[in-house]
Amino acid sequence: MDRDAELTELLEEVRRIDVLSKRLVNGVLAGGYSSVFRGAGIEFDRVREYADGDDPRKIDWNVTARKGRPFVKEYVDERELTVVFALDLSASMTGGFGVWSARQMAARVCACLALAAARNDDKVGLIAFSDGVDRFVPPKKGVGHVLRIVRDCLALPGSSARTAIAPALEFAANTVPRHSIVFLISDFLDDGWDRALGLCARRHDVVAIRMLTPELVPANVGLLRVRDPETGTESVVDWRSERVRDAYTRRVDAWHARVTETLRRLRVDCMDVPVPRERDKDAVARPIVSFFRMRERRGAKR
Repeated sequence: MDRDAELTELLEEVRRIDVLSKRLVNGVLAGGYSSVFRGAGIEFDRVREYADGDDPRKIDWNVTARKGRPFVKEYVDERELTVVFALDLSASMTGGFGVWSARQMAARVCACLALAAARNDDKVGLIAFSDGVDRFVPPKKGVGHVLRIVRDCLALPGSSARTAIAPALEFAANTVPRHSIVFLISDFLDDGWDRALGLCARRHDVVAIRMLTPELVPANVGLLRVRDPETGTESVVDWRSERVRDAYTRRVDAWHARVTETLRRLRVDCMDVPVPRERDKDAVARPIVSFFRMRERRGAKR
């Protein structure tokens, strides 16, 4: 495919994602984003005289002592948010048995969340990474900026086939404005990112978006030649063997449990996004709506 045809196809894909995302943002996702992410924190507004029913913990003792009667501090929400997507561009995100690759599915999820942020007049940015930070798009407002980020989610080449999550998290912790919403989007086929995630989660509200591809379930075939996209290693697997299928399932279950426990220990919420094998009109909306409902039930992080 020549460059012009590739660009045309890419722009058509961006437009399809834009149309899908607008329908979701104005439909099933309406209100969910703003109710879950209410603001980056609180800031001091004013001091006023104490009234019946006020929380005694809000009393400003210095003003109270000076005036001779009780006064309380009032705070207001910081409504404007900064939303940053940290997207895994490694090779393992680009293949698979699904109707879309994990990266194409991730672009659709990013489009929905980013357009919801733009609808609330929030800033949106992107950290694209493979085994290091490949590109940083600083947070800005506007639908045009969001569509540029969606295009980058689809088209940016990773500088390496391999995954290293820690450098992206460290970059987010040190570069992105404090108390931002950081969506970490990856298949999490990497180790050694615990410490960096803990550091980032202390400065931001981090949400892990875990892409679950169909190949995490043993294929219903016989002999199959498979290739590790990150190392290039090839092997032949006999999926008819019960021993092979059981061993594979145990490894997948152990990986899933390890990532889940790490996120739980660090108090990082997780949105699992299954990549469908076939077309499914609700595949993008379902995990986002489920996540919003979970956050609403528990109460949004501050």
